[in-house]
Amino acid sequence: MRTQGAMPETGGSTRRSNGGFSLIELMITVGIAAILATIAATVYTSQVQKSRRTDARTALLDLAGREEKLFSVSNAYSETPSDLGYAAVGTPFPVTLINNDYTVSVVTPDPAQGGAAGTYAITATAVNLQASDTQCATLSINQLGAQTSNPGAPATCWGN
Repeated sequence: MRTQGAMPETGGSTRRSNGGFSLIELMITVGIAAILATIAATVYTSQVQKSRRTDARTALLDLAGREEKLFSVSNAYSETPSDLGYAAVGTPFPVTLINNDYTVSVVTPDPAQGGAAGTYAITATAVNLQASDTQCATLSINQLGAQTSNPGAPATCWGN
């Protein structure tokens, strides 16, 4: 029985649903997206630095191979790129190679070996954007194949 002036039954909830998002829900979603974008950018930058470091290692190993090839023919190492089979990119080293991310230098004889004849040191130093790779600012290799890096551990920088 229904009485006059009574409220009609609504069947449960008195809250209306309009099907949209509240401003708080939208701001939380935007905040989460911003955090994920920051993490993604950091990881991407780190991976780009590692790939450039790999390019530098490859270039150093190529130069070391060219030095050994020259040594087998002439019994001497060289600091001149054209002697190693490169086009005249600058004479003598250092030159900026490897996509302008590293400066490469060749020193013969190697001062770390006491300046003895028949020694060399090839060093790649990070420049430009790669200079922010503070873990492996320089990579070096000598005639013995000894791989060094500064300031990071050779195992980290050379990928051993």
